[in-house]
Amino acid sequence: MSAQSAAPSSSIGWRTPALIIVCGCVIALLGFGPRSALGFFLTPMSQLHNWGRDVFAFALAVQNLLWGVGQPFAGAMADRYGPTRVLALGALLYAAGLFLMSYSTTPTTLTLSAGVLIGFGLSGCSFTIVVGAFGKLLPEEWRSTAFGLGTAAGSFGQFLFSPLAVALIGSVGWYGALTVFSVLMLIILPLSIVLAAPRKQAAALAAAPAQTYKQALAEAFGHRSYILLVLGFFTCGFQLAFTTVHLPAYLLDRGLSAQVGGWTVAAIGLFNIVGSVTSGYLGSRMPKRYILSIIYFSRAASIAAFVLLPVTTTTTLIFGAVTGLLWLSTVPPTSSLVAVMFGTRWLAMLFGIAFFSHQVGGFLGVLLGGLAYDHFGTYDPVWWLGVGFGVLSAIINLPIVEKPVARMAPVPA
Repeated sequence: MSAQSAAPSSSIGWRTPALIIVCGCVIALLGFGPRSALGFFLTPMSQLHNWGRDVFAFALAVQNLLWGVGQPFAGAMADRYGPTRVLALGALLYAAGLFLMSYSTTPTTLTLSAGVLIGFGLSGCSFTIVVGAFGKLLPEEWRSTAFGLGTAAGSFGQFLFSPLAVALIGSVGWYGALTVFSVLMLIILPLSIVLAAPRKQAAALAAAPAQTYKQALAEAFGHRSYILLVLGFFTCGFQLAFTTVHLPAYLLDRGLSAQVGGWTVAAIGLFNIVGSVTSGYLGSRMPKRYILSIIYFSRAASIAAFVLLPVTTTTTLIFGAVTGLLWLSTVPPTSSLVAVMFGTRWLAMLFGIAFFSHQVGGFLGVLLGGLAYDHFGTYDPVWWLGVGFGVLSAIINLPIVEKPVARMAPVPA
């Protein structure tokens, strides 16, 4: 196994594991924050420009799709050349997309800014790149917990940026809010330096018997458990993206205030801190496939209850809390399973492919939400589709085999 994956250096100088985790967590916070709050810009931008909800939904659907399309390539570049340059380029594209979004006056310019630029920017500075860096820089006993902490940090970004978006829109307008978000993305640039691979580690990688990215891809796509994992991750993206973009508008339609929507999305982020850390902790103590199955089934049950019960402030906040516990808690066991099966040499790329499936789900969730509302005047068909996908994913994760591929099996003495 050591010949195929990058073993962390015994010494990485001034960059202690704690410092690496902190910087990676801040990057995850900044990466997840603004894009999780974009749903609050749907109503004011659509009203100002006289757009249907399908226009904004399409732009963010493109964002989710391109985020997924770019993720395997960004992961492969980070695996080969280190994460620093990839994170920096992603942050710059993300910042440019947010800034230009405030000047978008047509569906085309909105799609180019909020869709294309932010989508590709996210693929370069999202937590997937941080996952790969954690896998290479941290000792094995730190990884599952670090994956959980990093995911929790992204959730805290959602908790922080949702009410911040509402407050900024109320005080400086949505133009100013997007500009502030754009400037904040530049903080990623200095933080990315901390996640650079040490020279000794890079030299060790070069000296080790190399598995090319083509060989890694062939191995992964020939592995049944990896395919099941990738298919299950589709549901995660479908449910998350639909809820993030359309929940604020759904609550307004049901007579609740924008503040309730803001605090509900914030509650999702806050409670996901607990869910992600717990998921990362349990991932080193129980089968990860069981964790994923429980999460997907519980999501399906919570969505069904939310749709069937009366929509009040109390039921909405409870839904936000329960959803938060299950929100990104799929990431630690999913990324850990990829590392268990294939090692860490191409971890960012292989997890990026799983994330592409996640984002295809996100693309469909956002797009179908806008189309369903404009056609039927309700989001109910997409809510129930999310319930069905949740049950299916709970089932298909159960047969996953949690062990290294044959290539990486220990050789008896």
